Amino acid sequence: MVYKYDFLIIGAGVAGMSYALKVARAKKGKVCLICKTTLDEANTSFAQGGVASVTNLEVDNFEKHIEDTMIAGDYISDRKAVEQVVRNAPQQIKKLVDWGVNFDRKENGDFDLHREGGHSEFRILHHADDTGAEIQRGLMEAVRNTPNITIKENHFAVEIITQHHLGAKVTRRTPYIYCYGAYVLNPDTEKVDTYLSKVTLMCTGGCGAVYQTTTNPIIATGDGEAMVYRAKGTVQDMEFVQFHPTALYSPGETHPAFLITEAMRGYGGILRLPNGQSFMEKYDERLSLAPRDIVARAIDKEMKIHGLDHVCLDVTHKDPTETRKHFPNIYQKCLSMGIDITTDYIPVRPAAHYMCGGIKVDLNGCSSIDRLYAIGECSCTGLHGGNRLASNSLIEAVVYADAAAKHSLEHIDLYDFNDKVPEWNDEGTMTNEEKILITQSVKEVGEIMSNYVGIVRSDLRLHRAWVRLDALYEETENLFKRVKATKDICELRNMINVGYLITRFALERKESRGLHYTIDYPTHGYDKE
Repeated sequence: MVYKYDFLIIGAGVAGMSYALKVARAKKGKVCLICKTTLDEANTSFAQGGVASVTNLEVDNFEKHIEDTMIAGDYISDRKAVEQVVRNAPQQIKKLVDWGVNFDRKENGDFDLHREGGHSEFRILHHADDTGAEIQRGLMEAVRNTPNITIKENHFAVEIITQHHLGAKVTRRTPYIYCYGAYVLNPDTEKVDTYLSKVTLMCTGGCGAVYQTTTNPIIATGDGEAMVYRAKGTVQDMEFVQFHPTALYSPGETHPAFLITEAMRGYGGILRLPNGQSFMEKYDERLSLAPRDIVARAIDKEMKIHGLDHVCLDVTHKDPTETRKHFPNIYQKCLSMGIDITTDYIPVRPAAHYMCGGIKVDLNGCSSIDRLYAIGECSCTGLHGGNRLASNSLIEAVVYADAAAKHSLEHIDLYDFNDKVPEWNDEGTMTNEEKILITQSVKEVGEIMSNYVGIVRSDLRLHRAWVRLDALYEETENLFKRVKATKDICELRNMINVGYLITRFALERKESRGLHYTIDYPTHGYDKE
């Protein structure tokens, strides 16, 4: 089957739905939203903490938020991108509220603001401790009520279409690569359909599932980064994988591990060893509110020193009623495990959480491939640099959705559908009966990445990961050529591609910077001069 849409959106979190609403309401054509599961299962739904925006002008200002972001990013961040997000954040918060998203407010009507690690002021808007789910709910309702948005749930994008599929030779040196849409797997027919588009937006979310333990859902397999890289597009900063310092320690729950929001440390939570001893004073004067890269490495080191499976977060000194009010979901989750957070320590450990790098884009969300935009976690705008500042990701997604929508609406009339694109050819392939090969390879990717490309790295570990991933790549590509495309094997291909990219970028950075820490180069490159 061949479908035609003016705007093809691959991914359905806050980034994809914000963009969809903006272009659809401009009435410039038909919009299609491709969602690999259901709308409510996007990564956005798992974001607990909140959205960072300067709203209390009595004590806060844009310059403070900009500097906090630059410091957290270890000054690798692109200042233009930082300024664009910070200065446009209040306007986009207003847009979210207009679309029906509810943020907690005080009795006087002002936003009830939290503070999180790395922030110099209280500027985190939230909805209890399930902000992402509330944003997703509000946007889903708005999207479903917009007539010219077609939602394709449980559909899976296999590849983006470029002139490569028309027989042209495309390399990383090709000056102009064009995106004409995507090949998409239909779960009902088990066939790969052709989706032609004038503009394509990649917003596929994160890639935490390439690690054994992650706060991301199991669907976060780095699909966007992998598809664009295979299409010879530019990716950047893939070595900067953020490990959230405080995922709930529960050995049976790894995809996703339950997140203990950073707002709990902003609330006054203290990191301790199981014996009650605090330890962050050894690592940073900001203690438990230091940026995430510092806190995650500190926890990792303490666990190794003492042979522990976890450390603890302590809020037992806070008012129990307030704790239950601010963190109702965390309270209930821990209680289900026999932990009363008002009287007991919470067992926590780091887990893969957020990719700071991704598909390289400019200030309009344009990738290196013409007619292809990328926003949200799969993109690299330059905002996060070496380490994401807490709660900057959701606001980045809506600000860049606005920028990409404006730019694509200005250019959509210059494009047309490419009717010469061939349909997907699976002639000669067979149904895959060897599911065990795929499931075992997925486990291997997780083990390789967690053991060799984790919080602390070395050249020896990274080279070992490279060799293991290369063998998996060859095996999987050979299998992919022989069997019909399925979601399972496509996700595995993407995970291997992303694992390779993280490893390669980590090997190329000969310094410890931000989230990338290597024992072979334990200092900043500029510290050696």
